[in-house]
Amino acid sequence: MIRVLIADGLRLPREALAAVLSSQPGMHVVAQVQRGADVVPSALRARPDVALLDVNLPGTDGVSAATGLKAALPTCRVVLVTAPERPDTLATALKSGVEGCVGKNASVRELAETVRKVARGDRVLDPQIVADALDAPDNPLSRRDIDILRLAARGHTPTEIAEALHLSPGTVRNNLAAINRKVGTRNRIETLRIASARGWI
Repeated sequence: MIRVLIADGLRLPREALAAVLSSQPGMHVVAQVQRGADVVPSALRARPDVALLDVNLPGTDGVSAATGLKAALPTCRVVLVTAPERPDTLATALKSGVEGCVGKNASVRELAETVRKVARGDRVLDPQIVADALDAPDNPLSRRDIDILRLAARGHTPTEIAEALHLSPGTVRNNLAAINRKVGTRNRIETLRIASARGWI
């Protein structure tokens, strides 16, 4: 019996997928979570064989949740479900040690087959995601740039970002201007849109 954990921020798709996967022969959904921060605690309780994680989980994103899960429960194999407009996700996901990466447009049958393959030790990568990743521009942002942009994306002001990252507000403003130049945009809104679309934040 393959024990599956599903993490998705949207209740209806999550519950529908759980119902369908549980109806598959030899498969049982042992846990469902809504937020990225709940993935590891839930997995430690339920001990799944495979975790299906949406890359856009609320709070802790799917890639970060996958990294934490692989560290806390190495025997659990992880499949990330990502949108096609996030080509940079693949490289980040593979660095985190996930065994599968599929698109959100995959059918339930394809997801079930992916779970089976990953559970028996295969690696499953959506060909379109791989092709998009090969064509995606390199991420020019540093770790600090990414931290600043993620906080900006949540609506924090430069002063609040500075406090959260233990920097001066002036340093944050200078970094934001430098980030715009790196990305080739005129303002923070454009930068956030492009960085998000390319999977950099």
